[in-house]
Amino acid sequence: MTALDTPATATALVAPPAEPAPRRRRRPGAGTAGLGSRPGFLVYGLLIAFVAGSVYPLWWSFVVGSTSNATVGETLPLLPGGNFFANAVTVLDAIPFWKALANSVIISGVITLSVITFSTLAGYAFAKLRFRGRDALMITVVATMAIPTQLGIIPLFIVMRELGWTGTLGAVIVPNLVTAFGVFFMRQYLVDVIPDELVEAARMDGANQLRTFWHVAVPAARPAMAILGLFTFMMAWTDYLWPLVVLGPRNPTLQTALSQLQSGYYVDYSVVLTGAVLATLPLLVLFALAGRQLIAGIMQGAVKG
Repeated sequence: MTALDTPATATALVAPPAEPAPRRRRRPGAGTAGLGSRPGFLVYGLLIAFVAGSVYPLWWSFVVGSTSNATVGETLPLLPGGNFFANAVTVLDAIPFWKALANSVIISGVITLSVITFSTLAGYAFAKLRFRGRDALMITVVATMAIPTQLGIIPLFIVMRELGWTGTLGAVIVPNLVTAFGVFFMRQYLVDVIPDELVEAARMDGANQLRTFWHVAVPAARPAMAILGLFTFMMAWTDYLWPLVVLGPRNPTLQTALSQLQSGYYVDYSVVLTGAVLATLPLLVLFALAGRQLIAGIMQGAVKG
């Protein structure tokens, strides 16, 4: 008798195949970590708390700035008063506000454009070009971020004095034309967002380095350029220490001019905080105008990536 003639084998050949076990239906969203589902109350609560904590300092400054110094000394105001415009007139009369505002706009605008341009060029070179010593130079650039800014103030001031630039806007603009953080940020962004094959295709089409950078790197880097420009403008606008050292009170920026409001033994906090609100308004206007374009650029870059 062969193996095929055994009862077990015959039964296996004749018996119908077993039906598969019924599969459990997956609930919508199961195994997808909540993709497509709306956030719950906890998420909205945390977002509201974060927004409230971010807006409260500006709101409190406006509340104090719209009252009098006597009211601030007696009680903690919770609602705005009616003295904001009177305090604003006091600020405009006490300091060279419009000159300081113009200086801040010029310094912040030039520094922002320069940092975006040079950081994008250097970031593209470090990300996509092959040259000797590239990694060592990149490490050197990153290492400079570990040096505190305060350590370079004295030698930098000596250099500016030898050049005869003290008291001029160039003494603030030139040392900040490019930043190590900007180069590092653009390099980290461009190294992944631009495929090497795209750069090689542009070269095969006869494009030189500058044309490849303009037609390949710049369109891909626009979201990162927008973010870098916004943060650079904000950092240049709020810079206080170096403009205070090199410019002096005759040609101040807006931040250094506001420090003149609290000199002496008596400090009018309502006037000081009114000046702080006036100095913050240009940043709020910038965020309001560029916020939608910034988010659109970020989402466009994310979709393309």
